[in-house]
Amino acid sequence: MRRLRSERGLSQEALADLAGIHRNYLGGIERRERNVGLDNLERIARSLGVTIADLVAS
Repeated sequence: MRRLRSERGLSQEALADLAGIHRNYLGGIERRERNVGLDNLERIARSLGVTIADLVAS
């Protein structure tokens, strides 16, 4: 997720805003400290312009 976000020139805060989630939650997901629900995974993938499969494979 971090790689995809960086490739698109997005900060954690910008991606969190696009996905409608809190920046701290997104940071925890990227650091693998938090589990992510399917609904939030879908929001993040949509915000990055990828499929959920692409997101989890990255």
